[in-house]
Amino acid sequence: MAKLYASRSPEVSERERRNGERSRRIASQGMVLLENNGTLPLRETSGNIALYGNGARRTIKGGTGSGDVNSREIVNVEMGLENAGYQVVTKEWIDRDCQNVAAALRQYQEKITANLRGNGQSAIMDIFTNPFIEPAIVSVEDDDIKTDLTDTAIYVLSRNSGEGADRRLDPGQYYLFEEEIEALKKLAVAYENLILVLNVGGVIDMKAIKSIPGIDAVLLMSQAGNYGGYALADVLTGKETPSGHLTTSWPVNYEDTPIADSFSYRNGDLDDEYYTEGIYVGYRYYDSFNVTPQYPFGYGKSYTKFRLEANDIELDGDTIRLQVRIINAGDRYAGRGLAQVYVSAPAGRLEKPYQELRGYAKSTLLEPGAYQDLSIEIPTRSLASYDEEKAAWILESGDYLIRLGQHSRDSRVVARIHLDREVVTEHLSNRLPLDCRMQELSRTGVRPYSYPDEEAEIANALVLELMAEEIDSRRVTYSKLPKEIPLRAAQTRRLTLKQVREGQICLEDFLGQLRPEELAALCVGSQRGQFGASGPQIGASSTAVVGAAGDTTSLLIDDCGVRNLVTADGPAGLRLSKSFKADTKGNVLTSGMAIPGFEFLETLAPKPEIPADAIDYYQYTTAIPIATLLAQTWDLHLIEEAGDIVGEEMEELGVDLWLAPGMNIHRSPLCGRNFEYYSEDPLITGKCAAADTLGVQKHKSAGTTIKHFAFNNQEDNRNHVNSHVSERAAREIYLRGFQIAVETAHPCSIMTSYNLINGEHTANSYDLLTAIARDEWGFDGIIMTDWGTTGSMGQLDPGGNSSERKYGDSYASGCVKAGNDLTMPGSQEDVDDILNALGKKEGEVPYPLTLAELQRAAGNMLKLILRMDRPI
Repeated sequence: MAKLYASRSPEVSERERRNGERSRRIASQGMVLLENNGTLPLRETSGNIALYGNGARRTIKGGTGSGDVNSREIVNVEMGLENAGYQVVTKEWIDRDCQNVAAALRQYQEKITANLRGNGQSAIMDIFTNPFIEPAIVSVEDDDIKTDLTDTAIYVLSRNSGEGADRRLDPGQYYLFEEEIEALKKLAVAYENLILVLNVGGVIDMKAIKSIPGIDAVLLMSQAGNYGGYALADVLTGKETPSGHLTTSWPVNYEDTPIADSFSYRNGDLDDEYYTEGIYVGYRYYDSFNVTPQYPFGYGKSYTKFRLEANDIELDGDTIRLQVRIINAGDRYAGRGLAQVYVSAPAGRLEKPYQELRGYAKSTLLEPGAYQDLSIEIPTRSLASYDEEKAAWILESGDYLIRLGQHSRDSRVVARIHLDREVVTEHLSNRLPLDCRMQELSRTGVRPYSYPDEEAEIANALVLELMAEEIDSRRVTYSKLPKEIPLRAAQTRRLTLKQVREGQICLEDFLGQLRPEELAALCVGSQRGQFGASGPQIGASSTAVVGAAGDTTSLLIDDCGVRNLVTADGPAGLRLSKSFKADTKGNVLTSGMAIPGFEFLETLAPKPEIPADAIDYYQYTTAIPIATLLAQTWDLHLIEEAGDIVGEEMEELGVDLWLAPGMNIHRSPLCGRNFEYYSEDPLITGKCAAADTLGVQKHKSAGTTIKHFAFNNQEDNRNHVNSHVSERAAREIYLRGFQIAVETAHPCSIMTSYNLINGEHTANSYDLLTAIARDEWGFDGIIMTDWGTTGSMGQLDPGGNSSERKYGDSYASGCVKAGNDLTMPGSQEDVDDILNALGKKEGEVPYPLTLAELQRAAGNMLKLILRMDRPI
């Protein structure tokens, strides 16, 4: 019987209230003001207001799938405005629109239910791969216009997406419905003031919106967690001044993106994804190829204005240090300013982007006329590029231009750093060779973005000399094969992990007593049999914390004191079942559906007999803002606070590992899971993930699992797509954020992705998991698979069995060999595969294993259990 940490009280706890308010404040700081002609903040802080749009009442707190959270309540925009003192005068229109969507949702659920009854568990994947898309709004009729009651209307446009499917270039997804366009046109004419709120998790097309005269303000609310409606009202009324800045470029046309026609399903090939854009991702592409974005990277308006001054620039061999003054140049509103530092590296043998973000700092709240002096430090090593020919990070000789601005199209040259000769900062070995011929995008002959005074700025800039001998050069030593720990003779009284913790024995002594079957059990999650065989159990496979994603084995608790680890989904908070019932002995009787939106499937599960004395338990958690909104704060202290919210709830509810943060790169606006990720930029990504991790891991028994490692940049066929990426692009763009997070915050765990990288599953890639993560970066936690990587979700995958696919599943034995310590959620087939591979030779099985390799993986698991320090 597992210990139940859940509360037995249905009352709102002090922790819920406090963390909800913390989340509300964080959310307000990440909302981005895109357009404003002075309409915002609202002139009146109470009175009547007209409210329209699919997000008015059906406000999206965060995307679907594993990134969703079961909170007690979701404060929508309507509730937020009413709480702020407004009377919503368009409730009849909102009612009618909600009824229309409810009818469409019932039809969708009936179809899924019928499919599930006919085809079994495989139909569950329909919800992931064919998610419900809301119909167009009902039309706004003349009677719905309430200009006799108010001169101000707010239109909330929502878009949802999630794991399992990429977004489509369709109305209601990337594009607007014609009904939405017509409603906005009508409202813009009718109302003196029209404010558009974007309740979206990713980029949408803005052309139609920009073409409508009379839209007075556009605010990117993003998806702000379960208190998002309150946070939005705070910003609209001026209680909070918007200070968010974009962390992803918004193109004018979707076709402006460098992979417009080749991303995911767009070219009809879901088996192979070619990263032909190389290092030119996001603003690196727009700036280098002089493509004008709708809203540039780093962009964000405020209710006031700011001015930046570079007061001093210092240089030693290790660090570039800028002293920057942020000045509130407005005369009415307080606000927070942002300074962004970009660097343009000299183009030598290697092509370079026009500029790359290398540092940033955000001020505290400044009153009109006030200023703050901030120091921005940039390690000189961070300016290096990866040279595949030398298998090294290098700084090429020449001028490095230091640029300061408030977004990527506002940066201005403030200094030149001249490096006298080329420097190798780190000697490595190439580890991810391309498995095909691929022509990458080149900027040769292309004139990049520029502005009228750029050449004069470069000529007149302060010049600082950097000498090559001032910069250290490092050489990585790669690990050798592990040595086998001799098996101890069986003993009546077994050694315990407590003895290791107290220093009575060493970990090697403890490992030496474990038989191969026990070692394999430690390296495979506790789920046995078919995944979800007893009912629709997706996301509810933990026995210790109801609704958690899964557990590690409990096999060694009684004999050796090795407790299980509990994992729970993220990254917008903990995803657990809201409530459940247990008998008086603590045996769980009902678990509920942990993934919001799947609740209608509970009717298909067998109904247990509930005794009269059954006890109700409650696990309400806080839905923090989505990762993209967190990043848009550009405030690492706030992001660390968001992590602290989650870490506190993990301790209270018995969760050890949070399956978050997600930190893949926004490679395309159509990725269905972009809302779970921070940015198109690896520096932002790494710093945000590190801050999140530091917040969570302030709590001794709580750890993060940075994911998905790596190249999980699309959702269609995510289990079996082969990502073809050059080593340079891999290291500079897609792995760099992970490296920053590992080296800065030491997360407890890394989760591998489903996809392949250059022909090999990431879960089975020794070079990625051991050579790069452990040897090059010094990662010292555990590495786990995503759920079902080895095929234990095969019966749920509509793609058919492995023999029908171009690329099959990974192997649990291959996971162990590569340095992937834990296969999740685990199956007996995974254990059997590991044991069958022991002692085999090359050619006899795909991944022959030595006992030493299995002991190494089990040892990593035990080290983490010791580190987590939660009593059994």
